[in-house]
Amino acid sequence: MKHSSDLTSHSYKLTKKSNTNFYYSFFSLPSEKRKALYSIYALCRCLDDVVDKSFSRLEASGTLLKWTTEIINMYQGKPSHPITVDLKPHIDRFSIPQKYFFELIKGVEMDLTKNRYNTFDELHKYCYRVASVVGLICAEVFGYRNATTLGYAVDLGISLQLTNILRDIKADASNGRIYLPLEDLKKFGYTEEELLSSTYNQAFIEVMRFECERAWGYYKRAGETLPKEDRKAMVAAEVMRAIYSRLLQNIESANYDVFSHHAALSKLQKIFIATTTWGRNRLGL
Repeated sequence: MKHSSDLTSHSYKLTKKSNTNFYYSFFSLPSEKRKALYSIYALCRCLDDVVDKSFSRLEASGTLLKWTTEIINMYQGKPSHPITVDLKPHIDRFSIPQKYFFELIKGVEMDLTKNRYNTFDELHKYCYRVASVVGLICAEVFGYRNATTLGYAVDLGISLQLTNILRDIKADASNGRIYLPLEDLKKFGYTEEELLSSTYNQAFIEVMRFECERAWGYYKRAGETLPKEDRKAMVAAEVMRAIYSRLLQNIESANYDVFSHHAALSKLQKIFIATTTWGRNRLGL
């Protein structure tokens, strides 16, 4: 099966069009690894879109079932979707376990059946499935010598997803979703109704400060977990850690007012962070 060229593949076009933060972490990678990541991101994007763009839960469930079948077919050497056609050679080349893709689909399915999380343990399972699993897939592409690096991928995934959740509180609330653990809202005296109506008050600030500290804990643990011998291999992941850390800083700088301030970075900022992170990584800093 002939694989599409880097700049013409369906996966590359979808990734570039999305202007995802992941796009800026790919530049430093060799061509084959970069192509693999375009395909992986494209599949993740399509799975996310099943929930975001489907008209009904039934329709979305049916679409996810089709994707499950397509992944099975891909591993059997019979991909039929443009994205899985792009992805198949990389699955073989980097020996990516099939179970990761099934776990990712389980995470997406949670968005069909769950719009509240009572505890952080519940939220952690969601974050693991939709983000840490992607990190584990990418780790296979990056290559690693020390199995401890897989723990790094898990913790980094949790930190990135928590940052996404904190940034997107207003947008998620507009769709009736609250990802912040309800036990945390209760702890600080902030209600679901207040969150859904974008109420910014001292209780909300305390909730956000608590959640940001939790996210920083995962960023810190990821940084401390990454073995020295795998730091260069994980440079793209470290770019992601730097970009999302900056987003979390932006949330804090706005005194946690995510209702009127959407934390975002410009293209130039992302390129600067990617370039400096890559340079520090090469120098072993």
